[in-house]
Amino acid sequence: NGKEAVDKFLMEPLKYDAILMDVQMPVMNGYQSTESIRRSGHARAKTIPIIAMTANAFHEDVVKAYESGMNGHLAKPVDYQQLFQTIKSFLEEG
Repeated sequence: NGKEAVDKFLMEPLKYDAILMDVQMPVMNGYQSTESIRRSGHARAKTIPIIAMTANAFHEDVVKAYESGMNGHLAKPVDYQQLFQTIKSFLEEG
């Protein structure tokens, strides 16, 4: 669930280079989880790439992902080449 994603990041923020965030999760959805991570006090919370992975692929879904603090949006079913390229581009930036 989304709360677990937040808790795992907050417990070990240096363990992760990027976060692939499902948007539809119980307890906290991906938008809420992203906002919680971004608001946390951890140094990496503002800069770690968070990429939405969702079947919600309309323009407003992409906008909502960015508004919540996500850096990217990938629609399901996932194109693995696009996934790898997206992750690579964020890791090369950082």
